[in-house]
Amino acid sequence: LSPKTFILLRVMGASVFFFLIHKLFIKEKIQRTDWYLMIICALFGVVINMLCFFEGLSITTPINASLIMITTPLIVYFISIFKYKGDRDLKKMLGVILGLLGAGLLITNGTSFKLNNFGDFLVLINATSYALYLILVKSIMRKYHAITVLKTVFLIGLVIIFPIAYKDLIELNFHVMPTHIILKVLFVVFFTTCGAYFLNIYAIKQLNPSKVAFYIYLQPLLATLLSIILGKDMLSSTKILASILIFIGVYFVLKTNNT
Repeated sequence: LSPKTFILLRVMGASVFFFLIHKLFIKEKIQRTDWYLMIICALFGVVINMLCFFEGLSITTPINASLIMITTPLIVYFISIFKYKGDRDLKKMLGVILGLLGAGLLITNGTSFKLNNFGDFLVLINATSYALYLILVKSIMRKYHAITVLKTVFLIGLVIIFPIAYKDLIELNFHVMPTHIILKVLFVVFFTTCGAYFLNIYAIKQLNPSKVAFYIYLQPLLATLLSIILGKDMLSSTKILASILIFIGVYFVLKTNNT
């Protein structure tokens, strides 16, 4: 699968899923004045976010991509400082930085990494784009149901991505695609797209964007814990130190008041 094909399948699957759920249970309409913001959210949260990440990942290393992705909470925090006065908190700033250090240690295992200029640049655009999406979508969530927002955002994203990725899609031979690849695509569509986007956007309705983004730091920690439990990795002093930094960071962020 090319990056564009994978993205199109992901967005198409999510669009169908959220459209059906909305049609059956929600049936909420978007006001004309809110369509502009919906389009902006679709551009940052789906189109730019996914295209830059997968294109960047295809020409850089997973470690580089992971390290740059965990800058999202830091970007959200600094943008939120100008938008939400409640985010100007020293403890939260310290928590975000400690979490960043801990996640970085886990991903690199204490070793250095080599920059890949263009691929890393695309992943950085992805991280910034998703940070802007988390902040912008907050205002929409005050007016609409989470499924209404996601259905609209993904359908707009599909309209934009389809002409970009159509050529790659028609060249794909589904008949020769192995079963394990199909299962992996379905997993990405239903769990890491539909499930993750829904839980993120639901959380944004309850919390401020920087606190929601902060939990990205738990991804490398959970991946490490699962690897150790499954016997695919071993505990080390670096992993212990990284885990402590993340837990202290979580503590400081959770101690701050919601905005």
